[in-house]
Amino acid sequence: MTHIVFSSSPNPGRSQPASNSTPRWSGPRAKKTFIEWGALGVSLAVSFTAAGIGGWLTSKSLATWYPGLAKPSWNPPDWIFGPVWTLLYTMMAVAAWLVWLSRRSQPVRLPLGLYVVQLVLNVLWSALFFAFQSPGAAVGEIVVLWLAIAATYFSFLRVNRAAGVLIAPYWAWVSFATALNFAIWRLN
Repeated sequence: MTHIVFSSSPNPGRSQPASNSTPRWSGPRAKKTFIEWGALGVSLAVSFTAAGIGGWLTSKSLATWYPGLAKPSWNPPDWIFGPVWTLLYTMMAVAAWLVWLSRRSQPVRLPLGLYVVQLVLNVLWSALFFAFQSPGAAVGEIVVLWLAIAATYFSFLRVNRAAGVLIAPYWAWVSFATALNFAIWRLN
């Protein structure tokens, strides 16, 4: 009778050193990698939770109140906001993750705290502008949001240059949104 033995060992029947018998995807390095990638998932979840809450606060007014507002001629078409915000929230999440990855070599509590503050302020802006239909209150709040993003940008830049670069488009978009919010408030 013939027996077929399947083995991953180059020399079946001979014992292998412990280091060769351990799969590549286990051990301290694999655990570190898993934690790092898991942290990216958490960062994306936090970012898109804020986006989801903001979207929920915005949704009702988009169909009823917002279309009736007077807007400046340079107001972007409505369809552009979804893709832009999706890209920005993704970039913000990756930026926060890059800062978190630097935690062993840089202090990251303040930069990540500022990041969370600006996310909360971002959601608050959606509540003021859309849910409470108050462009005037939203103008005051978006200035505070803009300052929080500025602080986040500079603190991220000090920890990880790429993280600062990833936050910059968000700061630019909110700068534009500040001017747009002000114009809508003045026109209405």
